[in-house]
Amino acid sequence: MLHIKSVRYISDYKIWVAFDDGTEGQVDLDGHLKGSMFVPLKDKEYFSKVSVDPELETIVWPNGADLAPEFVKELHNNQSNKDAPKRAYSY
Repeated sequence: MLHIKSVRYISDYKIWVAFDDGTEGQVDLDGHLKGSMFVPLKDKEYFSKVSVDPELETIVWPNGADLAPEFVKELHNNQSNKDAPKRAYSY
C-alpha cells in the first residue's frame, strides 16, 4: 500500500510530495480539486495549509479534505512524464 511521507507547499496549487516508495516530486493539483470538500482549497492561503495525516499517511487539509496517495502518485507520474525531454532515436 502506497503512503505519503511528507508534503511541502510550493506555490499556487503546486506541492512537493515524498512517497514511501522513494519517489518524490512536484504535483500540480490545479483543476483536480473537485467536489464540495475542496471548495475551501480554492483559496491559495488555505490550500497552503496542506499536511500529512500521520494515521492515514496521505495529504490532508484542516477541513478534512484528503487525497488518496495513489491519485497523487498518478498525477505525479503523468506530470513528470509530460515534462520529460523527448528522446530522439535513430536506427
